[in-house]
Amino acid sequence: MEIISNPTPDEIKRAANALIDGHLVAFPTETVYGLGADAANEKAVSRIYSVKGRPIGHPLIVHISSIEQLKNWAKNIPDYAIKLAREFWPGPMTLILERSALAKDFITGGQDNVGLRVPANPIALALLTEFEKIGGVGIAAPSANRFGAVSPTTSEAVEEEIGKFLAQEDSILDGGPCRVGIESTIIDCTKDLPKILRPGAITEEMIEKVIFINKISTYSVNNVKTSGVLDSHYSPKANVVLNALANPGDGLLAMEGIPTPIGVTRLASPKNAEQYARELYKALRSGDQKEIKRIVVIPPDGDGMAVAVRDRLSKAESG
Repeated sequence: MEIISNPTPDEIKRAANALIDGHLVAFPTETVYGLGADAANEKAVSRIYSVKGRPIGHPLIVHISSIEQLKNWAKNIPDYAIKLAREFWPGPMTLILERSALAKDFITGGQDNVGLRVPANPIALALLTEFEKIGGVGIAAPSANRFGAVSPTTSEAVEEEIGKFLAQEDSILDGGPCRVGIESTIIDCTKDLPKILRPGAITEEMIEKVIFINKISTYSVNNVKTSGVLDSHYSPKANVVLNALANPGDGLLAMEGIPTPIGVTRLASPKNAEQYARELYKALRSGDQKEIKRIVVIPPDGDGMAVAVRDRLSKAESG
């Protein structure tokens, strides 16, 4: 397994060819690092499940280079989904759409829909573009960590999480820390109106402004299986407790204005919800590295990104 820092165009081309050959490439996006495989290669995709310890049948998100690639993977695309894609792609938004014949069961978990997104990261987009130039049609890429664990936002976290499970021919493209820090907003676009299945940086308010509705449905998963909507997820080894009093020996993650009790290890002091999202997973990993057994978290208040942060924290607590 090779780690390639600040990959050159030639190194990105080699990574694209490695994907075509059936190998895995971990790469940065604006949200978290993804573990990529050729989305049309069942054997390669099966290695994602093996490396992550991911339950078979849990669907994967397919990354594409542009909105023009939608027609390869989806059909009967509603107009409002096109509007959302034009407004927010490249960006931290995944659309769940009716699948085309290209989206096989090993990608969709046997469902009649598929999750698609265009990442807003120059390395990811360059990799996708080169991959498509040589015949690829999409890169399946869940977060590059063991299933249910804290998502990686640096290449070092990827190596720590799954490095020992990767083969010699696999690689990690190091693009530095992720800009957003939590996973994409997932929107179910298979009905007449959209539903948010997982909150993220593309907020309810932003979506409503684009498609001109007063109130979007949220978190109503129904029978749609997708990434990151299990009750327990994003969990460190430490026990995460929300809105509790931190005791000596505990770790603490809270907004800047909240003081740190004596004997408590401060893990992060974000100034706003956006910074909270960027620092969240790094802080949880830091707690594990310090062998802290209990992490007390005071979630941010408010709408927007704060909703997404609270979603991740509630799942981390359940874990």
